[in-house]
Amino acid sequence: MIECILVLDFGGQYCHLIARRIRELAVYSEIVQPSVMFEDLEGYGKKYNIKGIILSGGPYSVYENGSQRLSNNFMRYIVEHKIPLLGICYGHQLIAYCDGGKVKSIGKKEYGITKIFVKKHNGILKGLNKEEKVWMSHSDTVMEMPEDYEILAHTDNSPVAAFKHKEREIYGLQFHPEVIHTESGMKIFRNFIYDICKCKGNWRMEDFIDGSIKEIKKKIGDKKAIIALSGGVDSSTAAILVYRAIGKNLIAVFIDTGLMRKNEPESIKRIFTKEFDLNLRFIDAKNRFFKALKGIEDPEEKRRVIGEIFIRIFEEIAGDVNADFLIQGTIYPDRIESGIKSAFTIKTHHNVGGLPTTLGLKIIEPLRDLYKDEVRIIAKKLGLPDEIAYRHPFPGPGLAIRVIGEVTPESVEIVREADAIVKEEIKNSGLENELWQFFAVLLPIKTVGVQGDIRTYRNTIALRIVQSVDGMTANFARIPYDTLERISTRITNEIPYVNRVVYDITHKPPATIEWE
Repeated sequence: MIECILVLDFGGQYCHLIARRIRELAVYSEIVQPSVMFEDLEGYGKKYNIKGIILSGGPYSVYENGSQRLSNNFMRYIVEHKIPLLGICYGHQLIAYCDGGKVKSIGKKEYGITKIFVKKHNGILKGLNKEEKVWMSHSDTVMEMPEDYEILAHTDNSPVAAFKHKEREIYGLQFHPEVIHTESGMKIFRNFIYDICKCKGNWRMEDFIDGSIKEIKKKIGDKKAIIALSGGVDSSTAAILVYRAIGKNLIAVFIDTGLMRKNEPESIKRIFTKEFDLNLRFIDAKNRFFKALKGIEDPEEKRRVIGEIFIRIFEEIAGDVNADFLIQGTIYPDRIESGIKSAFTIKTHHNVGGLPTTLGLKIIEPLRDLYKDEVRIIAKKLGLPDEIAYRHPFPGPGLAIRVIGEVTPESVEIVREADAIVKEEIKNSGLENELWQFFAVLLPIKTVGVQGDIRTYRNTIALRIVQSVDGMTANFARIPYDTLERISTRITNEIPYVNRVVYDITHKPPATIEWE
């Protein structure tokens, strides 16, 4: 029976990072809804060798109506089976509250990088320094511990930053070890998984591939499926994974929306017709997309319109080929930002929240629980070339969300040319592999400039260049000024409609990577 760490999702934006960190340590992890877990404890116990359970963070207070509680059956089960329990942020508060501790609002949010002071270097905090930098994101805090617990660490604002049950393997952390800004986060997870939960660490990514292929075969059988093949690593990996399962019964569809990057349609055709034996169809739908987007400025409406057209085209093709399933390359950051489960909606992704309710196809998302870097690992193991496996992220709605305001063929062409210049100069500077994303955004702002000794009143381009590991958090990249100067000079010289270039120096959070 496979070893497993179960993560109970209370709606935190970072919940899936927990599962990912565990998988990085070669232990299988699965995210479940608390209500489902509470009702089917025995079922999960028969399915997995449950080595530990983690309670995630969440956006609510333990005092709010409707907030989750730890059921008596749940606590009885983990005690009887001696299953270690770890609460993070809301989960930390929930354990303390449900066992008789006091949780209160501290009057202000403790958000961002914070220093904790470690009082006891045992259990989950073994090997940490007396002072550690961690990532906090909370307003409530544990003020008093239940009788059978002891404090392991504190901050200037939180008297209980970490705790432990005196007799059982139950721990709480007010901070987020899953976020890379917590410097010893992986050491904390290693302590929990190997020292406390006694895991062996024998799960590999190949297990995911084999399991996914079996699951896809079971779901689709001898029926047909279609997939939108954009050429990005997500859709390409999903396509090859499903192709391994059902072969020619997968119809890959490339739609030229008119919103792609420079020369991208031609590149995708070349790669997938020469190197792969997929059943490919190419659709020119540029006019259809621009017509539907006319007059629309709201970014959420753009996404919904684009998603609607995508699905309608797939429905038309599905009718022609008699397909029953739609394969999507949706990955976890797409779903969590679109407000799945209990998470707050940040923005709707065109292949998630943008799906029309009248969709006539059954959805299969084989990558739905993976992060971008994990997808890249799968891509390489499936034999995809580096050009695809390490392609930088590109939004499903394409350049439409890099034009702030109304989308027209002319505005898209401006941002397309600017984007090509950014890509070329970043590559020439040798920075490509150090960055997560780099692109141009066309702002709905015209400014006064001087070009060729005459006054101009032209468009503004914003540059967005970030570094990240998983896309859930990101830092703006500290690009050398010489590189930024070359990009700016080329854009204002080569694109006659632009006279100003600005650089976005905002991290995620508080911003997102894309502007829309």
